[in-house]
Amino acid sequence: MIQSKIRVLIVDDSAVIRGLLARALQTDSEIEVAGTSMHGEAALSFLRRNDADVVLLDVEMPVMDGIATLQEIQKQYPGVHVVMVSSYTMAGAEDTVAALSMGAAGCVAKPISNSPSDSVNQLSKELLPIVKSLGRSRHQKSDSPTPIRRQEFSSPVPGPMITPHIVVIGTSTGGPQALRTVLTGLPKDFPLPILIVQHMPPMFTPMLAKHIAQDTGRPAKEAEHNEPIQRGVTYVAPGDYHMMINKLGERMVLQLNQNEPEHYCRPSVNPLFRSAAEWYRNKVLGVMLTGMGEDGIEGTRKLVENGGYMMAQNEATCVVYGMPRAVIEAGLAKQILPLDQVANQIAKHCAVAEKV
Repeated sequence: MIQSKIRVLIVDDSAVIRGLLARALQTDSEIEVAGTSMHGEAALSFLRRNDADVVLLDVEMPVMDGIATLQEIQKQYPGVHVVMVSSYTMAGAEDTVAALSMGAAGCVAKPISNSPSDSVNQLSKELLPIVKSLGRSRHQKSDSPTPIRRQEFSSPVPGPMITPHIVVIGTSTGGPQALRTVLTGLPKDFPLPILIVQHMPPMFTPMLAKHIAQDTGRPAKEAEHNEPIQRGVTYVAPGDYHMMINKLGERMVLQLNQNEPEHYCRPSVNPLFRSAAEWYRNKVLGVMLTGMGEDGIEGTRKLVENGGYMMAQNEATCVVYGMPRAVIEAGLAKQILPLDQVANQIAKHCAVAEKV
């Protein structure tokens, strides 16, 4: 059976950016540039007449901007994945994180190099894995009209409840919307610290923390080096920095470093999960949400070996079933859950912890 190509629509008001994005995509034979549009209205007109698996969508455009276009695509073409293409500005980052929380699957930053070849190389490196992962995911879903219910591993025996002192979460593609669902589903007075690694460029992570604080009504921030871990606070790993836990004197603190990427990722989920396992041992509750690749598998193994409890998002509710799949297929997940049940299960463990 011939594998159909992944069709991508490029939407940006800059002819230069459209050209760079097209050149980057054309370096991979699995991808086809289905078309280009200058603004949202033109993109919607294109989609009425043509199919696309993935839309690369500029945030700031005339006629119809990226946020409005995203909302229309979600309404009219819910199976089409959207990746936001953002400028490296505070306003661009703010709007992009808002779009991600609304359901855009991923984001890439526009290149800042004056060299076209460097720009194409940068875009190829960042864009191709996301586009291919999303495109394959869409093709797999459309190729099975009746979803194959592989033994939905949602039934390992959950195992005994633990009394966690900390929650650690790893996620990538589709993560901001998944995080919003989970974190807003927790009680307003949720007492444990929550540490998050979301694969995301540097300027975007503080905006993610800001949105989490606004959505949940609980304190949330981008992590700082040697910052003490406080109960009830959500910490987001900064873009381009690994985040890990260490003990200074009697206090648990967050530490940041720029050690080599793991699974091509920095931040990587592994340093956070490994260090949580080392210091909190059987008092760690780990959660793996939607994301491509296998980042976090080694850290999860250490977490489970040391007595921690691991949950993973199920295949049916993932934007990309990569990181959770690695954990599940390694037999490391105590619970495999639809996204809308994750918060409830975290809260149940927390209720046990509060009674102890």
